[in-house]
Amino acid sequence: MKYTEEHEWLEDADGIVTVGITAHAAEQLGDIVFVELPEVGTEVTKDDEVVVIESVKAASDILAPIDGEIVEVNEAIVEDPAKVNEDPEGAAWFFKVKPAEPGQMDDYLDEAAYKAFIG
Repeated sequence: MKYTEEHEWLEDADGIVTVGITAHAAEQLGDIVFVELPEVGTEVTKDDEVVVIESVKAASDILAPIDGEIVEVNEAIVEDPAKVNEDPEGAAWFFKVKPAEPGQMDDYLDEAAYKAFIG
């Protein structure tokens, strides 16, 4: 698993990257009340705004961590946004992307570096 400085996690499984937010991010946002996900088939470029999250504290955007095509979205968190607070680094992933350039993930933090970053 890799982490971004924007508090996203990325997990590569057989060339498809699952993206979600970290427990730290979910805690900072507070109770999540709304999630808007991209459409399957959307081509994204690194740093594009692809997800909108609203919590009782703030609205926030999730940025595409890599270039690629959205191949799946997690409708369960649209129907029940509170799942993001319950299991942010598991069942409450946001979207899956097929990378255009898999090497883009190499620059992100490993777990130890992320923990030091939020330290």
